[in-house]
Formats: sequence, C-alpha cells, structure tokens
Amino acid sequence: MVAGELAQPLSDALLEAGALSVSIEDADAGTLDEQPRFGEPDTPAPEPWPHSKVLALFDASAPLEALLTQAAAACGLTRCPDHHITEVPEQDWVQQTQSQFAPIQVSGRLWIVPSWHEPPDPQSINLLLDPGLAFGTGTHPTTRLCLEWLDHHVYGGETVIDYGCGSGILAIAAAKLGAGRILGVDIDPVAVDAARINAHRNQVAGIFQDVSTPLRDTADIVLANILANPLRVLAPALASLTRQGGRLVLAGLLDSQEDEIAAVYDPFFTVRRFAAREGWVALEGVRR
Repeated sequence: MVAGELAQPLSDALLEAGALSVSIEDADAGTLDEQPRFGEPDTPAPEPWPHSKVLALFDASAPLEALLTQAAAACGLTRCPDHHITEVPEQDWVQQTQSQFAPIQVSGRLWIVPSWHEPPDPQSINLLLDPGLAFGTGTHPTTRLCLEWLDHHVYGGETVIDYGCGSGILAIAAAKLGAGRILGVDIDPVAVDAARINAHRNQVAGIFQDVSTPLRDTADIVLANILANPLRVLAPALASLTRQGGRLVLAGLLDSQEDEIAAVYDPFFTVRRFAAREGWVALEGVRR
C-alpha cells in the first residue's frame, strides 16, 4: 500500500522494471473509507485514492525483491513499500473468464446468453452475445437500463438508431423485440465490426457504420448510452436524428449529472428520468 500521489509513479516504475501488467486499486475498498472514482474524456483526471494498492504481475523467474527495490528508488523512496508476494498458479484462463459470464435475465421475456451456455428459456427472446473488445455485454447498469426501456417501449416496426453502439447489443435487442429497422453508429471501427458480427450471430439485419458516415434519416427511437461529456456535445445532433414526437434514451449518467444533462436537452425534448440503478441514471425524452 502506498500514498495516493505515489501510486502512478510506482506503477510506471514497475512497468519499466519488467512487470507484465500493473493495476491500481483503492486500498480502502470494502470499508467505510472507500471512495468511488469516475473519469471521462476531456475532464481532469480524478484525484488519486488517499491510500492505494498497486498490484504488479511478474514472470515467476524474475528477481522480485531486486526489481521492487529498483522501482521504489526510481520514485525517490528510500525503501520498498510494505508488500507481499503471491504465486499465481497456472489455470485455464479461457474457462476462468467464461465462468464469470452466465446468462442474464433482463426481463420476463429477454435474456442475454453467452455462446458457451444453452439458453435457460428457449422460448424467450435470447440475445447471443459474448464479452469482447466493444462495450456492452449486459452486465453494466447503464446497458441494463436501456434494455429495460426497450422491452417496455418497442411495440413493432420502429426505426431505431443506437448512437455509440459498442457491441450492438441495444440495436440487436430492439430488432429482436420487433423494431422494423436498426442502425448502429460508433466512433470505434473495432466496435462497428463487433456489432456486425453480433448481429449476424443473432440473425438480425441492420446497418452498423462509423460515425464519420453522414446520417440523413430520422428515427422513431434514438439511444445513446455513452457518457455525460459526449452527451453534452451531441445534443443538437441527437435531436436532429429524432423525428418530431420520437423518443430519445440517454444513459451513461451518474446521479449527480442527471439535472445538468436534462437541462442541455430541454430545448429539444421533454425530458424525465426513466429509471436508476447502482448510482447510474437513464433519461427518456420526447422530441418537441
């Protein structure tokens, strides 16, 4: 454990000393002193935790004590911080990873099912989705909130735009719930490719494209599960994509960001909270 201001320099020094990977955690996690930290693009980096735990992974043959001393000296420390060394046994890491992802029931009729599981209810609407490089496996509260909204508000035949589609999970869910046409957009070409693959796996027809391709049509439903800062900037663009009387869903917002983002969208939509989960909020709006 080290003081917060030393965590990042020590992390960098450990990597320079040959660590295979390094992570920083709140040493007070799980206690009353635990302090959540959230960061977004184009915002100042969050303050470090007052007490930080630095975890480093080394090859088993590495001279650990010598490398730790070297890293500490590079940070100006006269001695190594308190530490302990644990051997990580060989494991089937694929099986270990898969064991963390089980089928998720979103509602009475909607499930998310990894490919290595049989659907618990074959008669339900099953989204076949594996964790990958793009955001959106159904485990994060913001994704769950959007899926719940879709389950309540897709009646059949709607045009849906998923702006910041990630894995494509929301657009694919909308199609399987009965939407007539889906379009997914993302700034990351890896996400676009992942969304196309996931749509094919789910036997869903849709268009997934890079954000640089112009969007000219409007939609009945526009979803944006991103973060507060991009949502601030995107308000006019998302409004232009939503037909008059159409619906907008915004997610990726913390409780503390709800009022500000609602105010940004108020000139274009009548906005209200749809639901909240674990400190995250989803807003819904109707285009004026």
